[in-house]
Amino acid sequence: MEKKISLYIHIPFCVKKCCYCDFLSFANPSIEEQNAYLEQLCREIEYYREEAKAYRVISVFVGGGTPSLLQEGLVERLFHKLYSVWNMEEGAEITIECNPGTLTARKLAEYRTCGINRLSIGLQSTDKQELECLGRIHNYEQFIANYMLAREAGFRNINVDLMSALPNQTLHSFGKTLAKVLELQPEHLSVYSLTIEEGTVLANSPDLLAALPSEQTERQMYRYANKILSAVGYERYEISNYAKDGYACRHNQVYWTGGEYLGLGLGASSYLRGIRFENTRDMQEYLHPWENGDITVIRKDQVPDTIQSRMEEFMFLGLRMMRGVSKQEFQDRFHISMDEQYGTVIAPYVTQGLLRWQGDRLQLTERGIDVSNTIMADFLLG
Repeated sequence: MEKKISLYIHIPFCVKKCCYCDFLSFANPSIEEQNAYLEQLCREIEYYREEAKAYRVISVFVGGGTPSLLQEGLVERLFHKLYSVWNMEEGAEITIECNPGTLTARKLAEYRTCGINRLSIGLQSTDKQELECLGRIHNYEQFIANYMLAREAGFRNINVDLMSALPNQTLHSFGKTLAKVLELQPEHLSVYSLTIEEGTVLANSPDLLAALPSEQTERQMYRYANKILSAVGYERYEISNYAKDGYACRHNQVYWTGGEYLGLGLGASSYLRGIRFENTRDMQEYLHPWENGDITVIRKDQVPDTIQSRMEEFMFLGLRMMRGVSKQEFQDRFHISMDEQYGTVIAPYVTQGLLRWQGDRLQLTERGIDVSNTIMADFLLG
């Protein structure tokens, strides 16, 4: 019987690095660099031909970086190889990340030909000043133009990424962004708070840091988003993700529920056959020919799974979802009760009103979401 798996494909190229970005990406690649990377990526896919026979792919996510930066023809080449190796489930969710200003009608037609049925567009904000503070390459008008092109090309499952708690952002300006995007009726919205990562341009910009909204305003933005989106038919199914009925991101739910996934490309992470590993983050090492065709030379930090690590992930990833985690499912998976394993962690948070029981399921409350990182850290057993 075939097992289910999801595939993540990393495209580490951007027009330029945004000032808040610490993702593994490189700015302004040449056509030669794009081709060299795709050639090696196809070799990596080919390596898994025998392994792939045991699996059926339920989702593919092409992320980055900016995959839509790739020159025309390269995405088609990538998927031709992918389909020759992996067995796709009928109706599999296949997503590609895009940035406004990098899409064209020809690229979108190519994506449709490849079977891509979901776009994730990185808007972040509709406000010109806020976009400039982030170092984004686009403006709102370019986003609108690309969004309309996508609809004309036949895409009926589009996610729009938004960010809150930006430099100089107010609750009012965030509300205007939300209102403008809702006029377009995307099927899915991801609404994330800006995170300051060490080593980024933003982290080293005192003026921008000083312009960040207060923690109280940040929470107001999160709660406002939930209130408005819920009122117009979007379900908040995860801390930062909202979807119309039937459009929750299947790929991300594989991560949150402990499913198997294979990461392809530079720095991509995998959980395959009980082993967690990450590809090298060094481009030259990734592109170097593998001795005797052995791909394991690019695998780093291979760690066998343990019951402890599976329990930890079950709790701290499962609690990201608004439905929470099931006590019965925990018992079935790990042959120990959730109360026995985590009762001393759960009880104080329930008393404080940060966690709650809804029948069989343990969930974060609205107040608990505000301090979710602290709560989830307490479910680590190490």
